[in-house]
Order: sequence, then C-alpha cells, then structure tokens
Amino acid sequence: MSRDLTADLIGVSREQYGPEHRSHLLEQYKLYLEMTDRISQRRQTANTFLLTVNTALVALLGIAFPNTLGLLGTVWYTIVGLAGIVLCYTWRRLIRSYGDLNTAKFKVVHEIEQALPIRPCDAEWKAVGEGRNPKLYLPFTHVEPRIPWLFTGLYLMLIASSIISLVVSLLGVLSRGS
Repeated sequence: MSRDLTADLIGVSREQYGPEHRSHLLEQYKLYLEMTDRISQRRQTANTFLLTVNTALVALLGIAFPNTLGLLGTVWYTIVGLAGIVLCYTWRRLIRSYGDLNTAKFKVVHEIEQALPIRPCDAEWKAVGEGRNPKLYLPFTHVEPRIPWLFTGLYLMLIASSIISLVVSLLGVLSRGS
C-alpha cells in the first residue's frame, strides 16, 4: 500500500500507545469493517429504491396513460421521460459515489490488515483476481451502472416515440385536409 495512506492511518505508534495497542487496533478494525458493510447496505437500499421508483414510473405510464395521444400526450410523455432521465443520472452519480467510497474504505481495510496477524480481506481480494478477471469475479460496480442506462434508454424511446406519433398524427391530419 502507499506510504501516504499508512501515514494518514497510523495515529500513534505502538510504543506511545501502550499495552492495549493490539486489542484496540483489533476493535477499531472490527468497527471499521462493520461501517464498511453498512455503506454497502445503504448502497443496496438506494439501488432498490431507485429501481422501484423507475419501475413504478414506467408501469404507471403503461397502465394509467396507455393511449394518451396528441400534443397533450407528447408533452406528458416528454416531461415524464425527462424526469426519468434526471432520476437515472442521479442514480448513476450515486452508484459512482458509493463505488468510490467503497474503494477507499477497502484500501483502508487492506492497510489496517498489514498490522494484523491475518489479512482475510486482502487474501479474498487476491483470490478473486482483484476484480480483473470477469470469469473469476465480476465486481458489482461493473454491472450496477447498466441498470440506470437501461432505464435511460427506455425514457429516450418513450420521448422519441411520442414525438414521432405526434408528427405522424399531424401529417395525417394535414394530408386529409388538403
């Protein structure tokens, strides 16, 4: 690990701290691992919430407004589609933020493990090829961002199809009128 991280991590030397250094180090490590797990739980809760909101939004459009045509329908679908795109953008930023935070937390975990008798997180990460071989292990952070992109595509198709439908409708009215 980097020497800068070690310097930032170590507050007091073993000699200065005294005889409780080892047991307190272990307790802090356990607490830090628990906090790291809580971040992952919050991340999953946020993903579940945003997936539910997007699914409900798409379902609502299909159930409540299946045949909304004309200018009103185009405006409605465009507004909802744009709102969905903004929601997906926020979701992707949240995924990135949690991913960056988890990466930093695990760097700290790996650094703490350098001072412990065993290094389970470090060994586990090496056992899965450090996430470099998708056949061995595909990190969630590589799969996770695809879901908001999928919904963004759905919202773009919704907007495009409603605009195309309006244009076709208007062309039909114009051609009958001439």
